[in-house]
Amino acid sequence: MIQIIQVDAFTNRAFAGNPAAVCIIKTFENEKWMQAVANEMNLSETAFLLKTGDNHYRLRWFTPQAEIKLCGHATLASAHALYQEGHISPTQNIHFHTLSGELIVSKKDSWLTMNFPVKVPTSCEAPEYLLEALGVSEKKVKYVGKNEFDYLIEVENAALLRQLQPNFSLLSKLPVRGVIVSSRSDEAPYDFVSRFFAPAVGVPEDPVTGSAHCCLCPFWAEQLGKKSLIGYQASQRGGIVKVTLQGERVLLTGQAVTVMKAELLQSWN
Repeated sequence: MIQIIQVDAFTNRAFAGNPAAVCIIKTFENEKWMQAVANEMNLSETAFLLKTGDNHYRLRWFTPQAEIKLCGHATLASAHALYQEGHISPTQNIHFHTLSGELIVSKKDSWLTMNFPVKVPTSCEAPEYLLEALGVSEKKVKYVGKNEFDYLIEVENAALLRQLQPNFSLLSKLPVRGVIVSSRSDEAPYDFVSRFFAPAVGVPEDPVTGSAHCCLCPFWAEQLGKKSLIGYQASQRGGIVKVTLQGERVLLTGQAVTVMKAELLQSWN
């Protein structure tokens, strides 16, 4: 039996936050099968786990179209599933071995904290199509930057950010994983708000993006002069990510809820 668990991440209630599928398997040999499962689930990410030790797992993430190098919400969902299903004691940390190195997750009460690498943006000029695709005029943009995965755009206020209706066809032409749009928050207790668009990898708008906060954390820590912040991702589903900057690492803290368990009837045989 191959069980697949669907978890809503970065939320404390069902049908909010970002859904991810989690699947514990015995081999990573068949990548076409994993990609097919991710496409069948049709969520922004499906996580595949392979146990390598008492509290150690290899972890890979697939969108409906491609494998990716870093995903926060599917890591949070994976940790939640392992704790919830009794694979790992709540007193133990989980060590995930990924394409982005070792990622460690700890649990305290209902909160899970992930230790991720910082992905600092570097200021740059807006490339062709970017602002046009977002529907934002240059005078309403306060910052444009880029890291190894995504563009980061700071717009003048949260109201503008919430109103964005991107042209996903144009956005998909950019040679990056995705586009992060952010602004200072317009409501407490949040320090900043954001949205994330990644049509190039089959995710037009991601509900809550943990890996984007590896970029947002150092950016807003410098802007606001504080190392611990609370971000709200203003998608239709919405989600909360607590972040703390620790040198070259960022702690991402959130909650998660199991919403579905199922059995995969088709394996790679």
